[in-house]
Amino acid sequence: MKVKVIGIPLSEEEIEEYKKYVRNKHPEDKIEELVIESDGEYVDLTCYTRALPFERIRRITGYLVGSLDRFNDAKRAEVADRLSHDTEPFVQEM
Repeated sequence: MKVKVIGIPLSEEEIEEYKKYVRNKHPEDKIEELVIESDGEYVDLTCYTRALPFERIRRITGYLVGSLDRFNDAKRAEVADRLSHDTEPFVQEM
């Protein structure tokens, strides 16, 4: 984890405590950078996490799916026969 300290200098022990706090607070996140901003009275912690890949989920023929891999031939034909609706907004020019 990369750490950036802004404001007043902090000891290694303080930085480690802030890192431990952030890891305990967000155990599921993979934190890449921690920014510690201090004005002497208050401390602001800002975490930057690694972007996680995600799969697009669509509603196709009544099912929520990410891909068509598990569809049989009939469902694949149903997908092929679907009408694609235009998503462009209606604009009337005069």
